[in-house]
Parts: sequence; structure tokens; C-alpha cells
Amino acid sequence: MKIRKKKKVDPFTQFLENKTSVSLKDRETALDYLVAFMRLIRPKTDKPGEAVQNFGKTVFFLQENPAVVSELRIAILAQLINSNLLPLLTESGITVSRGAGRELYARFKHKLLPALQDPNDFLYAMDRMFYRKNDYEWVEQIGHNLWVQFFEMIGLSFHGREPVITRQALVALQVLSAGVAQLGWENAIVKNAPFKEAQDDNPFAVQQYLVYELKELLQNNGSHEAVRTLLQRIRQVFEEDLQVVQYIRDQTAERGASLSQTFILFQLEQKLDRMQLVLEIVDVDQQMDTSRLASLFMKVIRYENRKNSVWEFLSQTTGYLAYQIAEHKTKKGNKYITSSPLEYWKMIGSAMWGGFIVCFVAIFKILLGKVHMAPFWHGFVYSVNYSVGFVAIEETKSTLATKQPAFTASAVAGTLDTRKGDNTPNLYNLAVTVSKVSRSQMASFIGNLIIVFPVTFLLAWLYDICFGKPMVGGEVAMKLLEAQHPWHSLSLLYACNTGVFLFLSGIIAGYVQNKVNYGRIGRRLTAHPFLRQYVSKTRLQRIAHYLEGHAGSLAGNISLGFFLGMATTAGDLFGIGFDIRHITIAAANTSIGLYGVGWNNVSFSYMAIVVCGVLGIGFLNFLVSFSLAFIVAVRSRGIKLRDYPEFLGILWKFFRSHPLDFFRPRRRLTPN
Repeated sequence: MKIRKKKKVDPFTQFLENKTSVSLKDRETALDYLVAFMRLIRPKTDKPGEAVQNFGKTVFFLQENPAVVSELRIAILAQLINSNLLPLLTESGITVSRGAGRELYARFKHKLLPALQDPNDFLYAMDRMFYRKNDYEWVEQIGHNLWVQFFEMIGLSFHGREPVITRQALVALQVLSAGVAQLGWENAIVKNAPFKEAQDDNPFAVQQYLVYELKELLQNNGSHEAVRTLLQRIRQVFEEDLQVVQYIRDQTAERGASLSQTFILFQLEQKLDRMQLVLEIVDVDQQMDTSRLASLFMKVIRYENRKNSVWEFLSQTTGYLAYQIAEHKTKKGNKYITSSPLEYWKMIGSAMWGGFIVCFVAIFKILLGKVHMAPFWHGFVYSVNYSVGFVAIEETKSTLATKQPAFTASAVAGTLDTRKGDNTPNLYNLAVTVSKVSRSQMASFIGNLIIVFPVTFLLAWLYDICFGKPMVGGEVAMKLLEAQHPWHSLSLLYACNTGVFLFLSGIIAGYVQNKVNYGRIGRRLTAHPFLRQYVSKTRLQRIAHYLEGHAGSLAGNISLGFFLGMATTAGDLFGIGFDIRHITIAAANTSIGLYGVGWNNVSFSYMAIVVCGVLGIGFLNFLVSFSLAFIVAVRSRGIKLRDYPEFLGILWKFFRSHPLDFFRPRRRLTPN
């Protein structure tokens, strides 16, 4: 007997066959209609691109069935007319409304026991339509532009036919306006704002007066011309508010930013953006901005799906502070990127001086290891030794190859930053920047290693001449070589640990520099009542000026020194095999070990593998620290790399056409 296969039912045909009658007065039936419609778009699997394909089919289906478009419009309006819109307009998607501590507490609490939702709330309808916790993912995959097209096709407009909506929008406008005015009077805003007389010129306060005037005008049936003039004035003040926000943000590159100021700016921007949308609902003659509507739609779905996510909250609200830290690193990162042959050779020369200093750091570490002391104090003196060496490299304006990635990664991410220019980054220029970073990193590695290998060997030989015995010999010297071997030891894993520490030290450097700038540490030092009595004004100003320019780098270098110096001690303390491998230190240890063992007592093939191990250590130092710093820099700027899938192809084409640009700068032809 033949078993007949079930015929696959076309979801669009099934949707049409249901023939649900939608009415503005029947909210529940209209909501069921919208839930069924969203099933047409929702992907059934995690296959990439399925949501976009479903969306394309749905749009074609709507074009072929104008009646469905009309029903869809009525179903959406039924939700808007018969629902409480205030939570949607004043709260949803505005994440930092209660302060950081209270917001975190609320999210933890609602994770354990979710808040009860009012069925009359419009967000109840949104949760019914997008009930899965990952629905925001496919909504975002479809993209902003396609949702704009969708809303334009639906053709939502209010035009005074829905007074319930406009009345609620007016109340929402007053609520948001009061919040903006309150934030605009915060000390972190007033003292950094460009207006001279806060009492008269504060645009955050002005907008509240204008919104109240609009309410009075509409309630008293003011003339059409008067309403239009007032709305135009309100929009101008909104622009002034946003300019103040941007001005303060631009200044934080010099002045720094606090977490409190970051939260306030974040809230102001969110509330002002929402007010502009709400104002378009209040203004019945103004055409709805579908772009802003689509943005709100996507934000609300993400917020509702992730409203109890602690990680989402921390990621969103601390993103701008991370951006400021990344900006400080970007400025420094630009000096590590070479463009011309002259800069390239200067980089090699600077790295050679850095390598020369590292030679002494490695020698002193070996000598300190000979001194008998408790393990903690060994780790401490190692840390001080590293810190002094790294600070000396910084002060002499030398270069250490492994310090570059944490800073150049921010500079590379900066080329994708749409906050600073056009909305579409130039991916070809990004490929050029990557080639510059590659050759600059190559130059610094070369400069470090061509000094570290021979000079450390020379210093070990001089020690032997002066003291009549090698610095290390026999089994100890062989262990130094073995520690760099790629598979006889865990050197490559330890190199990854070092990459993490290099990244963390870069974050610390940016954070401290940001705090010094924001806290006006230099000016506070020069005005210190106790110091002014015992230190001359000139010297105090020099100290303040030095700290303003070098506090971040000092903190980063000292922290890196202690990370590296205490790593082995920490591993011994907890009984785990934890250690670090840093390419320049590893290269120096290889030279010391080779001298101690002797050229004749080790095979050429073994030494070749050890040298390859040292190069592998350098590669992993770079890869891990660059990757982590790049991820932080990209996330802090709100950049999504998946939006630029074509970049790898552009980079590959650029490499094929200009492969040598990744290793050395191209010679520029001078005009005759």
C-alpha cells in the first residue's frame, strides 16, 4: 500500500484562506491577525538569510494583494487606538531611566520574577507578536532599510482621525520633555556646555517651556499658523539640544568623561530622538518619518526581548565610556602607523632603541632570579624591573612591538566609525590602513629583534669576561631554550596570556588618561593648598603638565610590568601552570640560554625551531592583543562587522595587487 506524502501547504495561501475580518474596534482579532502575519516572516531555522528571503516573499505577497495591506493597516491602527501608548513612547528602548544601580537591581529582580504586564498596554501586543527571546535577531537581520520600505508600503498616517493617539502622544511629549529638562540641569552638563548663562540660554530648559506652550495652544484650538510656527521653533531647540550633547562629547576627547556624565548624555540622546518621533504624531500635518519609525520598531523589539538582560544594559550604557577610552588609544595608535619610507625607517630605529632597553631588562631579571628571597618578593622585583624598562621605553620615545596592537586596533576601528563622517565608511581606505598597520608592526618586530638577539648575547659574553663564569649555564641555560620551544613547552599558550595582559594594560592606560582629563588633575595639583606652600609654582606646573600628558602611559606600563612579573608567582600560589611569554624577553632569554649552553652543544635544527617558537610567541602576542582591542573598539563605536561582509574580499584584492605594501612602504615618485 502506497503512503501518500502530505502536501506542503503554502503559508501565504493558508493566510488568505483564513479570511479574518479586521475592525478598528476589535483589538483582539486584529492582534491575532498581526501575530499570524508575523509568522510569514519569522524564520523557522537558524539558516543565515532565511529571514530576508521570507521578508522578500512577504513584500511580493503584499504587492499582489492590496486588500491584505489595507487589513494590515487597520490591524495596526486598532492596536494604537485601543492601547495605552505611554510606556511605548516614554520608556521602551530608553534603557537608562532609573540610574545605573536601580536599573541593574530591577533587571536582576525581574529575571527571578518577571513584571506583570497590562493587557491594555501596547507593549503587550508587541510581546504577543514577537514572543521569542531571539526575535530581535531576525528583525535586525532584515535591516533598517527594508523595514522602512515595509512601513512606507503600509502607509501609516494619523491626520487627525485618531485623536486618542495624538492626545497620548502629547502627554508622552510632556513626560519626555520634563526628563530632558531635569537632565539638562545636571552639573555634569551645565559645567561642560557651550552656553554662557545657563539660566537664560539652557536649551534643555527652553524646550520644556515650548512643549507646555504647545499643549496650551492645542487645547485652546489655536490657529493652524501659530501651531506650525511653534512646532518649527521646538524642532530648532531640539537641534540645539543635540548640538550641546555632541559638543560635550567632542570635548571629552580632551577633558575625559565620567560614568555619570556618560549615562546622562546617553539618556538625553535617547529622549530627544524619541521626542522628535512623538512630535511628528502630534503634528497632524507633518508626514511621518518612516526611517525614525522603523528605528523605534527595531529598538522596541530588541528592548522587549532583552529588557531583563544585565549584559545588554552594561553593553549599551558603558559603550560610550569605552569609546572615550578607545579614542585616547586611537590618538596614540596613529603614531604607530607608518605611511612613508622615512616613517618606516624611523619606526625601525625607534624599535631598535626599545630592543636595546629590553636587553638590560632581561639581564637584570636573570640576575634578580639569583637573589634568594620569598616567591612573592621575586615576583615583585621582577614586576618593578619590567615596569622600569617599559617606562624607560616610553620616556625615550622608543618602541616596543607588542605595545602597538592595543593602540593600532583602535585606530583601525576608527576608520569604520560613522560618527566622524559619512554614514558609509570607505572600505578600500580601511584595507590601506590594515596594510600600514601590518608593515608598521613588521618594522617594530624587526627593529626589536635585530638588537635583542645579538646585544643580549654580547652582554652575556661581557658578564662571562667580567666575572669569569657565564650568567647561566648547563641545565639552567638549556631550560631557557626549552621554555621557548613551541612544542616542548607551553610557550605558545603562555604567549596568549601575554596578549591578554597587553590588551588589559592598554585599557588601563586609556581609562587612567580619561580620568586624569575629566578630573582636571593637573589644575587641581597646581591649586593644592598644601603643595603650593612647599613646591615652587614652576615645578608644580611641570609636574601637573607631565601627569596630564603621561599619566595614562605610566599606569599602562606599570600595570603591564606587574602583570608579567607576577604571573609565574600567581601560578605557583594557586598551583597551576600559569606563565607568560613576551617576544622580546623570549628572544633575550634565547640568547642568554644559547651562550650558556654553547654553540657547539646544540644542533642547528633545534635552534631553528626555538627561533621559530620565538616568532610564534610574537605572532600570538600581536594576534590576541590586537583582536581583543579591536573587538572593544568596534563595539564601543556601535559598529557591526557583519554589516561589511565585502571587506575581506576588498582586502584580499588589495593584497593581491599590492602585496609588498603589507611589508614595506611604497616608494613615492616625485614629480619632475
